[in-house]
Amino acid sequence: MINRFNKLFILLFSLLPLFLITGPAIPDIIISISCLYFIILYFFIQKNKLLINHKIFLFSIIFWISLIFISFFSYEKYLSFQDSIIFIRLLFIPIVGYFFIFNYQKNLEFCIKIIFFVVCFVIIDSLFQFFNYSAEEGFGPDLLGFKSNWYGRLTGPFKNELIPGSFSVKLGFLGFIYFLITKQNKVNFLIAIFYLSLIGLLSFVSGERMALAMYMLCLGILFLFLKNLRILILLSLTLFILLNLSIYKFHPFYNDFKIIESTQYHQGLKIEKEFKCSSDKDKNCKKIINVQPSFIEILRNFKTSAYGEIYSLGINMFKNNPLTGVGINNFKYVCLNFEKYNKQMKNYSCASHPHNLYIQWLAEGGIIVFMIFIVYLSYLFFFILKNNQNHTLKIISLTNLIILFWPIMSTGSLIKNWNGILTFFIIAVSVSLHKIKINNLK
Repeated sequence: MINRFNKLFILLFSLLPLFLITGPAIPDIIISISCLYFIILYFFIQKNKLLINHKIFLFSIIFWISLIFISFFSYEKYLSFQDSIIFIRLLFIPIVGYFFIFNYQKNLEFCIKIIFFVVCFVIIDSLFQFFNYSAEEGFGPDLLGFKSNWYGRLTGPFKNELIPGSFSVKLGFLGFIYFLITKQNKVNFLIAIFYLSLIGLLSFVSGERMALAMYMLCLGILFLFLKNLRILILLSLTLFILLNLSIYKFHPFYNDFKIIESTQYHQGLKIEKEFKCSSDKDKNCKKIINVQPSFIEILRNFKTSAYGEIYSLGINMFKNNPLTGVGINNFKYVCLNFEKYNKQMKNYSCASHPHNLYIQWLAEGGIIVFMIFIVYLSYLFFFILKNNQNHTLKIISLTNLIILFWPIMSTGSLIKNWNGILTFFIIAVSVSLHKIKINNLK
């Protein structure tokens, strides 16, 4: 009976990348039940006491306790205690993954294959939506019928979420390992080149700037440290550039508009689109649309951009509450209910979180939570460096953590279900990769 349950949870856990496409509900249920089953199996049935002394378990528990501790000093204690207490399920994802789900190489390889095929599906679906374009409506429905409500942004199979680019980049380089565990031949080599280049293409056309930045950072690191894969990476980068240049030149989305006004504010780029009138095809109609500002415009006027105001607010919350912050998931509550913070948001409404992991931990958890998080993160890097003897897999593992936790970028909130599950799932796979034995790689 236990073996059947084990196989069921191994399957469900490995399918998390697929379930994440459906939204946060199903993955959250799977993670919560998996963590509960793991605790019952290891501590009550097998009575395994070795796990308690393992550092990855100890650092996770210390981090969790720090979140609960600072909740006593939060502005809105209910919000802070609620999200702090249930955060344990996310911290347990790498523990469950490392000690239970990926305990055998075949389980880990199965998960890698799932990741690869899910990323391929997201790429195909999102690019279909990208080419399903009209000047009047923007990007049309994807293969599942989902259509973006934001002109010029792709949803892919994620319905209303504008995340296909970042999802593909974060998981895509784990999916790349599929080519390392399969038979090495010219066909696989060519497919790997197309796979990597299409991840980059999607990150570009999705309109997610951070996804494109993560992709370039990841390729750069792999090129520098993986001599055995430099030709493949260089060819992938070359194909990515050629595809981007071709699409930028010939796809109508980048060529059928006139700029009316350009500012650094949210949706601050005002453009005019011209198209054939649906009522009379012999006449041209015009439409004024507001889209996200150019990256250069944001950098020039960063202080008054959406990111500038949100980051500044988060830093000020930390300065006023340096030890314990304002409380976990209290950022929006404090911004809305306290005038000294609310008036800082001059051009925008209060956001749900600071859009940067490090600023979020400082603002909501203070120096206590921030420092413990840094220790926890440092141990993950140390763990990979110490345990993974395969140079290629070690670099891929470290690179995945780097693009997840690169400090100078806009990010989602780790407290939120979907982003938290994706992030800690990637950590679980990354710390487990040393269990894969690949004879033809150094």
